[in-house]
Amino acid sequence: MKYNQLPAILTLICLISCSGANKGDNDAEQSVETVLPETANEVTTTTLHTTDFNHELISNGKLSARRFVDLRFETTEVIAEIYVKNGDRVSKNQKLAELATFRLDNQLAQQKDALDKAKLELQDVLIGQGFTLKDSSNVPPATMQLVRTKSGYDQSLAQYELAAYERQHAVLTAPFDGIVANLFAKQYNTSSTADVFCTIIDPRSLEASFTVLESELSLIKTGDKVEVTPFAIPDEKTEGRITEINPLVDANGMVQVKAAVTNAGKLFEGMNVRVSIYRPLTKQLVVPKDAVVLRSGKQVVFTLVNEKAYWNYVQTGVENAGYYTVTEGLKEGDIVITSGNINLAHEAPVVIIND
Repeated sequence: MKYNQLPAILTLICLISCSGANKGDNDAEQSVETVLPETANEVTTTTLHTTDFNHELISNGKLSARRFVDLRFETTEVIAEIYVKNGDRVSKNQKLAELATFRLDNQLAQQKDALDKAKLELQDVLIGQGFTLKDSSNVPPATMQLVRTKSGYDQSLAQYELAAYERQHAVLTAPFDGIVANLFAKQYNTSSTADVFCTIIDPRSLEASFTVLESELSLIKTGDKVEVTPFAIPDEKTEGRITEINPLVDANGMVQVKAAVTNAGKLFEGMNVRVSIYRPLTKQLVVPKDAVVLRSGKQVVFTLVNEKAYWNYVQTGVENAGYYTVTEGLKEGDIVITSGNINLAHEAPVVIIND
């Protein structure tokens, strides 16, 4: 009875094994279908033509004004009036502040009196030498020098001119049109000849100072266009031109460059900026950066041929923010796939979805 059940058991095992095998085959087919989809990839394309290309170098720099001056009083006196404040726009020769002038006026008057007395003494000495003041042009130079020294005229003249200079500069004026900055002095306090009273900045004379690599020197020249973007105001972009290239490479292999910047009113002295340097190159084959993908560490661009993607090994040249120049691997008239190319295979079918 026990031996008669053996065929039935073997038959059951066989049925279970066959059922498992069929299920495995179905899973494998589904797996293949997942890896190799039948639908074509959707891509966008562009036709390759020779065109002008703006080569771009990027550097970080700082804004500074070419016309920037620290103003100080020439004497130590009480500040009688302050007519401006930080941020005020001033014009050339506009009055900024004024010292109390009583002591200065008194000193100037004393020196004027001393000069007049010295002039009289000069006449007396000239007469003693057989000349008059009217004949001073005929007096021998050695004799005239002796007379001026003996009378004390030169010393009195120098002291009078100093007093007149100090009186004149008791009023601080703007040397050029600009903006007032760093004004921290207070009215009725004593001025200092060592400390800066205020700074005048000409915002129309801003320039960006930045560095480029030694290897990039051949790519820039005076007059090249730059675009300056403050880090604090990313939407505020302004243009400029390279005005100066310092002919010295520092220890880090960097070269100092300056560019005059057009100020629309939102740029300030000392701002940190991003500088993009543009240099036009003519007759270049240009592709978007999105069109270039890596395959086995090499640059590849897919082109469209008979609704299929064909990959091409390429050699790129210079670049800017959005494009490469292509020096090898493509030719004018090629239809380049610009998107949908990340997972493309060679000769994969594609569908164009250009707008």
